[in-house]
Amino acid sequence: MSLNLDSAAVAFTFKGGMLPMTVMELSSADPERIRQQLAGKLTQSPAFFQHTPVVLSVEKLDEPHLALERICAVCRDHKLLPVAVRGGPEPVRQSAWALGLGWFPPIEEGRGRILESVNSSPIHEVTPEDTASESDAPALATRLYRGTVRSGQQVSASEGDLVVIGAVNAGAEVLAAGSIHVYGALRGRALAGIHGNTQAGIYCRELAAELLSVAGNYKRSEDIDPQLSGRPAEVHFTKEQLEIKPLG
Repeated sequence: MSLNLDSAAVAFTFKGGMLPMTVMELSSADPERIRQQLAGKLTQSPAFFQHTPVVLSVEKLDEPHLALERICAVCRDHKLLPVAVRGGPEPVRQSAWALGLGWFPPIEEGRGRILESVNSSPIHEVTPEDTASESDAPALATRLYRGTVRSGQQVSASEGDLVVIGAVNAGAEVLAAGSIHVYGALRGRALAGIHGNTQAGIYCRELAAELLSVAGNYKRSEDIDPQLSGRPAEVHFTKEQLEIKPLG
């Protein structure tokens, strides 16, 4: 006997996706040291600490499961939301699950394969009609998108640069493992170097972004110099912070 479900009865569907996530790489398991450093970061960039989800990387620590609960509490005290743990032996995985967190394998095991050079890979062009089936497309190093990225839409290049021949509207999101080039107005969110590539950059003809990120380092609209608003601009990660300057 077959069971036919009306579409109205379907409560959810599972979909593959690539969401921006900040990794907090821990070199100390001392909650007080972490608290002191977070307090300083909060003073420097209060806009970042607005219930930002983070993955706790414990690959450099010995026995991190012993302090995991206290570290999570310190993060939450500073408006960071731990959602998962990366790395560590079996006790770490069990501790993460007990705290209601996800667990990722160490990056050496979970990365999958090395990203190819942009110069040695073909450019793949997508149109607005292609984005509905983007998750089914093969991963290619450089992605060319023609048209406006509309509010609520996400366009990504999982292995290299993303080139947008058009605008990125407010409420839209563009992501790339490499750099992002927008030949129009950038009004939404742009996240370059999503796998940790600090050499990536963001380039646009008109800067009006809601959020800019390179390798997990963020700046929100309120942190951007108003003098750069509406002008061509480029964004890089320099001297442990994002640098935004006129393009040219």
